[in-house]
Amino acid sequence: MTETLPGPVEICRETAPVPYRAALEAMTARNAAIAIGEARELIWLLEHPPVYTAGTSAAAAELLDPRFEVVQAGRGGRYTYHGPGQRIGYVLLDLRRRARDARGFVHALEGWVIATLADFGVESWRSTGRIGIWTQDIDGREAKIGAIGVRIRRWVTMHGFSVNLSPDLAHFGGIVPCGIEEFGVTSLARLGVEVDSATWDRALLNHTDAFLAALDVACPKES
Repeated sequence: MTETLPGPVEICRETAPVPYRAALEAMTARNAAIAIGEARELIWLLEHPPVYTAGTSAAAAELLDPRFEVVQAGRGGRYTYHGPGQRIGYVLLDLRRRARDARGFVHALEGWVIATLADFGVESWRSTGRIGIWTQDIDGREAKIGAIGVRIRRWVTMHGFSVNLSPDLAHFGGIVPCGIEEFGVTSLARLGVEVDSATWDRALLNHTDAFLAALDVACPKES
């Protein structure tokens, strides 16, 4: 079931899992339609059945155990896992209407997720040289709680972010997540914070105006 919310940017929430290949096909078509002025911008919130996706920098050696379907995603980045308990945000925006700044777009995406995690009492941050959202895990070490992977075609964005609410973290063991071996992955559930997708979506969407406003200015020089 799809729930569509009103606003200057179309917002769609999926309440049932969407197969990755179907989502990729729909997102690619929507990206092209936005670029020629035939569709509205879109923020699409959903989750996928278990799948490994490969970005344009994925190395074969980082696919350790392909226990799930592996799909070439066409986004930036390396291998990542998507599955139940993980919330995905696909963000299709026309940067010709905003600052034409790819780095600034990624910075704003990260800030959007960081602000939402703070609503649940979870401090998170950017780490220099490592794309994504990081936090302190239960063992005191730094771990990734959210991934970022984007593509920009004709200045229209696609793909976006994923946040680990309560996925089976063992499923990340089939890959080297984002090509970073020395750091693990964590989730809100592992940190003792129980958040379902509807609650996450409400909190995230409360920060949408601030996210969109951040796209109207150039990215700061320091992350």
